[in-house]
Amino acid sequence: MSIYKRGKFYWYRFVFDGKLIRESTKQGNDKVARQMEAAHRTALAKGEVGIREKKPAPTLKEFLQSEFLPYAKTAHAMKPGTLRYYQQGSDMLKQSKIVGLAIDQITDQNARHFEAEYSELSPSGINRGLRTLRRALNLAYQWARIEKPVRIKLAKGERQRDRVLTDDELSEYLNVCPQPWKDCATIIAEEGMRPGEVFALQWQHILLNEHGGLIRIADGKSKAARRVLPMTPNVFALLAKRSDAAGRPVDGYVFPSKSAEGHFTGNVAKDQHARALESCGVTPFVPYILRHTALTNLAKKGADAHTLARIAGHSSIVITMRYVHPQADAIERVFAMAHGKIKQKRLRGNARQKHAEVGTKVGTLEKSTEKLSVAARDENASRAAQTLEISGAGRGSRTPKVLSTGGF
Repeated sequence: MSIYKRGKFYWYRFVFDGKLIRESTKQGNDKVARQMEAAHRTALAKGEVGIREKKPAPTLKEFLQSEFLPYAKTAHAMKPGTLRYYQQGSDMLKQSKIVGLAIDQITDQNARHFEAEYSELSPSGINRGLRTLRRALNLAYQWARIEKPVRIKLAKGERQRDRVLTDDELSEYLNVCPQPWKDCATIIAEEGMRPGEVFALQWQHILLNEHGGLIRIADGKSKAARRVLPMTPNVFALLAKRSDAAGRPVDGYVFPSKSAEGHFTGNVAKDQHARALESCGVTPFVPYILRHTALTNLAKKGADAHTLARIAGHSSIVITMRYVHPQADAIERVFAMAHGKIKQKRLRGNARQKHAEVGTKVGTLEKSTEKLSVAARDENASRAAQTLEISGAGRGSRTPKVLSTGGF
C-alpha cells in the first residue's frame, strides 16, 4: 500500500490494470486511509467499481471567481489591504491570456508570458499578479484541485526596502509629522512593528505599569506574527499619555477613527506621511522604511537573526536576513574575536604543556633524589656491616662477642 499526506489529508496511489489510481481519502488518520485504499483495491479487483474518471480542472478564471476570491474575502475580512491586493491581482489575471487555461496546465512558463504581457509595469506591479497567481495555485493544491504544486517565480528587479534612516533624519521627520501618524511612526521606528499592526492596536493588548509596559500583537499574517514586545521609553511615554487622555480605557482601538475599520488606516497615514516629507528636508521614503530601520538598528546592536525574527514576527529566518546588513567593521570584529579566542586557546595550551613538562621534570628530579637517598642509605648500611665482626664464644662460652676490627 502507498499512502502519503498532502496538507491535512492522506492520499493513496497505486497502479491497477496499467493505470495510475490516485485519490484523496479526505481523512487525517493514516489507518483509516489505508483501509480506504484497501477497499478501493478490492472493489476494483472484484469488478464492483470501474476506474473513476478524473474530474476536469477548472480554468483559472473559474477558479478565481468561484473559489479563490470568496476565500480571500472571508480569510482577509479584517485586512482590507491584503484583500484589495488579491482583488487587484485577480483583475490583472482575468485580463491576461492565461485566464482560459485549466489550472492543472499552468506552469512557470505561463507566468513568464504573463510577465511579458505587463512589461510596461514596474516589477512590483507585475508581481502583484504573480503573487496572486502563486497563492491561488497553492490553495488549489491544498484543496486537491491539482495534483502537483506549481512553483511560480516573481519578476526580478523589484525595489527592496533596504534604506536605513539616520538618527538625524528620523528626528527631523518625526518632528513635523501630524498626529496620529506621528505616534504610529514612532512605534514603528522603535518597536519594529508592521504599520498595519500599529493601526489596529487595542487597549486590551497594552500593558502599562509605573516603569514600562508590553505590547501584545494578537493578530498577524502568520502564527509567528502573534508576539509580545517590551516598550521602549518613548513608546511607553506616548501610550501612557494617550491612555490618560482617553480616560485609561480597558478596550477599544488605541488610534480610533471614523473609517469603516474603526481605526486609523494606511490611506490616511500615506497622506500624513507625504505632508511630513514636504515639510522637512529628508529624502522621500516609503513608510515601511521605518520598520526596516528599527530592525536593522536592533541587528547592529547585537540582536542575532533568530531573536530578530521573533521581534519582527517572521515565520522564516530568510526574510529576517534582509534586515541584517553587516558592515566591514562588524565583520572585522567577528574575525578579530575568533582569532583572539584561537590565540588565547593556543596560549593556554602552550602554558599547560609547559606546566606539564616542568611537572614531569620535577617529578623525575624527585624520583632521582629519592633513588640517590636510598642508594646512599644502602651503602652506609653496607659499610657499617663491614666494620662489624662477630667472633665465636671465648673459653667455651656460648655468648658471642662483638669486636671492632678497627680497634679502640
